[in-house]
Amino acid sequence: MTQKTLYQKRRKPAELFLWAAVYGAAYFSVFLLLGIIGYIFFRGFRVLSLRFLTSVTSLWRGTVGIAGSLLNTLYVIVLSLVVAVPVGTGAAIYLSEYAKPGRLIRFIEFATEILAGIPSVIFGLFGMVFFGNVLGMGYSLLNGSLTLALMVLPLIVRNTQRALDTVPEGYRCGALGLGAPKWHLIRTILLPTAMPGILTGIILAVGRIVGESAALLFTAGSARLLPGFGGSLGRDLSLLYEKIFQPGGTLAVELYLQMQNGEYETAFGIGCVLVLMALLMNFLVKLVCAGRTDDCQRD
Repeated sequence: MTQKTLYQKRRKPAELFLWAAVYGAAYFSVFLLLGIIGYIFFRGFRVLSLRFLTSVTSLWRGTVGIAGSLLNTLYVIVLSLVVAVPVGTGAAIYLSEYAKPGRLIRFIEFATEILAGIPSVIFGLFGMVFFGNVLGMGYSLLNGSLTLALMVLPLIVRNTQRALDTVPEGYRCGALGLGAPKWHLIRTILLPTAMPGILTGIILAVGRIVGESAALLFTAGSARLLPGFGGSLGRDLSLLYEKIFQPGGTLAVELYLQMQNGEYETAFGIGCVLVLMALLMNFLVKLVCAGRTDDCQRD
């Protein structure tokens, strides 16, 4: 007779219950995601069209579109990341590689945790008063972007710090033992190795930026107009630059306004665009992380 292995032995009722609970929780999360995506696309897919993506809502022309809101969303994402990523990455490098344990470090970490837990509407009030009134930015995409940069800064700091902490200590010891300067070690070894984790934090930050509406209503407004393109290249670039200082509503703000006005089909169409943007960003991160992993394995 063959001796039974530990895996083949009969499980106790408590083990079976725990096994079923774990698998049930895992599959429930998958079904929940598929259910939400399926319902949003079922309600909003009929609205999606090239005209919907490239036109602006206008009662005079009888058009319904999100081109202006889509452009405003791209503005807010780029401007927020331009501010938040360098500052957040630099702060994480300082905390992980340069700072010595002490009261100052504990205070900085405590401050980032508190910032991460502050409601977004509080950031919106701060941005409206400080950036809008004190600095004179008013309702503008720049005001909203700076406000959201402060909002996602703790998220980028914590994820980058965790990604740097997961780099094997042997990498640091080997590079320093060969005489590599500290910054050369960080730039050529630590950051490339931790890049998948850093990109994950950035994508989470982008997801929060795209889905934010409360703070932007206080700082960026809800305008949905496109710049008057069609002139020379220099004039078009000038209009794109000037739009930074003009009010503009993102897709999340437009979705909120459409729901408030009872335009549910249009709101679900905007929801489809937001879901597609989230799926595309996660897919791109998977590709980049897979490429980084393959490079590290070849090295």
